Amino acid sequence: ILLIMLMATSFFGYVLPWGQMSFWAATVITNLLTAIPYLGAILTTWFWGGFSIDNPTLTRFFALHFILPFMIISLSSIHIILLHSEGSNNPLGTNPDTDKIPFHPYHSYKDALMITAMITSMFIIMSFMPDLFNDPENFSKANPLVTPQHIKPE
Repeated sequence: ILLIMLMATSFFGYVLPWGQMSFWAATVITNLLTAIPYLGAILTTWFWGGFSIDNPTLTRFFALHFILPFMIISLSSIHIILLHSEGSNNPLGTNPDTDKIPFHPYHSYKDALMITAMITSMFIIMSFMPDLFNDPENFSKANPLVTPQHIKPE
């Protein structure tokens, strides 16, 4: 569930610049909902906020892109709290207490170091190279009548 929520957050963020590649990514991915029998077309129309991808779609994607990280953090926190209070499940049925070491300070310092390194690298990329991972085609304005040159039907 957390992985799907993380991928959805990334997808919604990819659509937000509203360039050519963002528009067509939103078109392709949201049209996958139409494959659901009976409800697909209704879900797609509801997800779009109309009968085509337009400003209501972008507003919904922005709201989801904002809300989903808080849900991910909440579910991750609940998962970690339950994991530390109950312990992990052992499918072999052996006693895992023999090789245990305390989480703090051994692992918490490593986690804090890696979180700091990740946040620092993200800050450097966002501050000095914001378009490093952006597709050049995404700098042109979204146009539903023009498909990017390199996208062809298979």
